[in-house]
Amino acid sequence: MKSNETQHNSDVNAVIEPHQISKNIKKDCLRLLTRRDHSRKEIQLKMAVKDYESSQVSAVIDDLAQQGWQDDTRYAESYARMRSHKGFGPIRIAYELQQQGIEAHTVDKVLQATSDNWLNLMEQVYNKKYPGPLAMDSNERAKRIRFLLHRGFSSAIITTLFK
Repeated sequence: MKSNETQHNSDVNAVIEPHQISKNIKKDCLRLLTRRDHSRKEIQLKMAVKDYESSQVSAVIDDLAQQGWQDDTRYAESYARMRSHKGFGPIRIAYELQQQGIEAHTVDKVLQATSDNWLNLMEQVYNKKYPGPLAMDSNERAKRIRFLLHRGFSSAIITTLFK
């Protein structure tokens, strides 16, 4: 009789287990998403650390996206706005978003909407870092250009600033 009960309990656990795992994944994903938006790739990486199977995680993320909890476009908009307020340019922001799994067409759309004028933002960043006069030798000019390039501004916009 005990062997039948043990057999029955293991069958029940096998049936409940995948559903329970899915519930645990959803709970962990919602815990992340209630704090801030996350990209799909970010969530998948964080769930992989917890040893969840990627196909199960993808199914849960699809469900959460359908319900409006997870949205890569909303995440990209929030991230781009935050990084531009910190003085980073479009090239750097685009690179960071692509590293986080955001598709290129979404990145382009978000960057066009994020900052109306990247030149004004670059001027603000430049003037904050270098409040003095624009007169400088070639080494100092190269140093300042490298700073702006590292911040993610294109060489075309930087050239406009130094004219």
